[in-house]
Amino acid sequence: MSFIKLKTALPGPKGLAALERRKNALPAGLAKSTEVVVEKAEGALVWDVDGNQLLDFAGGIGMINVGHRNENVVNAIKEQLDKYIHTCSLVTTMEPYLDLAELLNGLTPGNFPKKTLLANSGSEAVENAVNIAKYYTKRNAVLCFEGAYHGRTLLTLSLTSKYALFKKGFGSYVSDIYRIPAPNTYRGIEGMSENEYVAYCIKKLEEAFISQVDPESLAAIIIEPVQGEGGFLPIPPAYLHKLREVCDKYGIVFIADEIQCGAGRTGKFFAVEHSGVVPDIIVSAKSIGAGMPISAVTGKAEIMDAPHLGGIGGTYGGSPVACVAAIEAIKIIKSEGFLQRVNEVGEIIRTTLENWKGKYPLIGDVRGIGAMRLVEFVKDRESKEPDAEATLEIIKDAVAHGLIMIRAGLFSNCIRLLPPIVITDEQLTEGLQVLEDAIARAQAKRSAVLV
Repeated sequence: MSFIKLKTALPGPKGLAALERRKNALPAGLAKSTEVVVEKAEGALVWDVDGNQLLDFAGGIGMINVGHRNENVVNAIKEQLDKYIHTCSLVTTMEPYLDLAELLNGLTPGNFPKKTLLANSGSEAVENAVNIAKYYTKRNAVLCFEGAYHGRTLLTLSLTSKYALFKKGFGSYVSDIYRIPAPNTYRGIEGMSENEYVAYCIKKLEEAFISQVDPESLAAIIIEPVQGEGGFLPIPPAYLHKLREVCDKYGIVFIADEIQCGAGRTGKFFAVEHSGVVPDIIVSAKSIGAGMPISAVTGKAEIMDAPHLGGIGGTYGGSPVACVAAIEAIKIIKSEGFLQRVNEVGEIIRTTLENWKGKYPLIGDVRGIGAMRLVEFVKDRESKEPDAEATLEIIKDAVAHGLIMIRAGLFSNCIRLLPPIVITDEQLTEGLQVLEDAIARAQAKRSAVLV
């Protein structure tokens, strides 16, 4: 049984009309990874306006771990809509906000009292986390990492890497932000073992505290335990432990950005749990809301309590409609069965990608944790020169054959696989075959040129 069912070329006539409307109505700078115009979605399936049935391997950039229109989530939203939509947490107290905060306080690592602030987006959550850390420490400096993506507000865009795509042309950024390379074991130093390379990165971190910023001036160190936009780079546990050690020594707030890698995607609720490191603050968003706009800053109570009364909050933060959706999503994600399924999906993808690596010289690396997996394309395996052109070609080919996909990586030469965890084995296998066929066609084209 095929789950991809195409009635027209992609996009079809109705899709083309909608895309023309988009061109005329929306800013040109609002990018889109595909030409798909959505009519409806359920589970791991998406239907476009022309009646084409597609498989979703992008999941709203990791936003739909529990699947499109999860029944429990939808029912909770409907029930809440019959009570009230919003009264603002700055004016009244809403129980769904309390319920979600208590749930997150209990889920995040650390045997200490915690508190949670809710907001609407990952950017807002990161901005709040950094501001709270600054208030608590009475310091201004923040250390972040190359390849990181933390958002598009002024502060979070200042923290974000990948200059040309996200930052070019937007003027001056927030001062007192220091950026150093994140460990990338695929692009490590030739001749070094992985352990030697990680030790080298730790040494460069220590040097940065001499050449770039005094650690006693740092309010926070913020890092994604698995970089998302940066190319699904798992940060080695030894490096995370070193950051924890530095933060403890100098009174720095350790912030883990779990917006993309959290919510069960790696096989644990939070990716940082794989290392055993306990952050001071964890930032959540994307899949905790199952498609609803909500984010959270969860951290040590003494840190979260630092700002003065009225110093934090916002009109829509903790929308009860979004809260009840998040509560249902989190109940599903934290269950043993769901996390087991994450690892099953991840293992199917891992073994398939490893097989591809042996067949297609275009593939330089395959990596990830759990069901957060990625393929990196290169022009040459020895030089590891990124091949962004082939990556885009493969994505366009796969989308044309009914598979929704998106790029990633500092050099835009990677394809990330973020299918909803509720995807069936049969759907997963079919989608992977579509992607492999696209890779095979791209490889054949390049091999023919070489001949």
